[in-house]
Amino acid sequence: MQRLIGFCVTGIVLSTIVVFESSLLAADESPSEVRSQRESIVAKATSFLLSKGRAGDGSYSSFSGPGVTSLATTALLRSGVPPTDPRVEASLAYILDRVQPDGGIYQPGSNHRNYETCLAVLCLTEANRNGKYDEILKRADGFVKGIQWDASEGKEESDLEYGGAGYGSHKRPDLSNTSFLIDALKATGNGADSEAIQRALVFVSRCQNLETENNTTAFAAKNPDGGFYYTPAAGGTSQAGTTDSGGLRSYASMTYAGLKSMIYAGVGPEDPRVKAAYTWIGKNYGLDSNPGMGSSGLYYYYHTFAKALDAMGGDYVEDETGSKHDWRAELVRELAKRQQPDGSWLNENDRWLEGDANLVTGYALLALSYCKTE
Repeated sequence: MQRLIGFCVTGIVLSTIVVFESSLLAADESPSEVRSQRESIVAKATSFLLSKGRAGDGSYSSFSGPGVTSLATTALLRSGVPPTDPRVEASLAYILDRVQPDGGIYQPGSNHRNYETCLAVLCLTEANRNGKYDEILKRADGFVKGIQWDASEGKEESDLEYGGAGYGSHKRPDLSNTSFLIDALKATGNGADSEAIQRALVFVSRCQNLETENNTTAFAAKNPDGGFYYTPAAGGTSQAGTTDSGGLRSYASMTYAGLKSMIYAGVGPEDPRVKAAYTWIGKNYGLDSNPGMGSSGLYYYYHTFAKALDAMGGDYVEDETGSKHDWRAELVRELAKRQQPDGSWLNENDRWLEGDANLVTGYALLALSYCKTE
């Protein structure tokens, strides 16, 4: 059953567009009220980052490396703060100071070179005016392609690591890093048919709980629910654990990351991989948790949820009961409910650094940037 209503992927209309009346919103709110609520919480969050979250050198949570600075600055830029704002300029200067001779943008000695460079690429692309950062972005594009797991690392397409990207400290690729890689490649102008994105698609397909000609891993048939997990490499890992049959459990943040990555790689709506992912989303739709993971990685989930659904182009999601959800309005309401009095967000579950207000507020603002309505 088709779960996502009225959207198109890469210009292909998935179904006859169905127009739903505003009665699908909560009875006591109109689209204009949702828009006003979104604008209000965005204003409070940008004020928090600029006045309280930012350090004197323009960085955000620099103890963790430059990644949070790039993410928070991208969130501010997408929320309407111009790159010429002196406070944003200071953050951009901090990021540019991490440009390395090899073209990467990372803290010297970092084990997170792909992650940090990809986030910096997204930030500098957002800030780029009149070709100011073109050369830096071109070199960063070459850098992330160079560290992608492929023939240059001695990997053939039959190897489970092939096409992926990862944290150097773990010595294997994962879907999260590969999703960031695809985002960065797209931002620097690589098309869906580029060799690097198509190599990444090989890895992404193998992170799905679905046996197809694109995925013949040992895990593919053990938990065939169509969702995605962290990595099939190095013995396979799901942050959600394993099933009784030895399969790797699917969870929402990776499922949305996987689906978004497939869309960016040009996979069409009739492809079995896409259909299976839609089915998983319909069965596991929700915003009170990161389905499959509870509160772990909740704000990362909100970001991937919004970015993936925006990429699909649809306004509504149909769950397995047949209920239709205005995902933008629901996400705005959920984030408004969770916002702290000072304008920030914070996850009481601090796994994956989500106890850091700068990171979590950046994620929330990025999610809200995909919730704009006319």
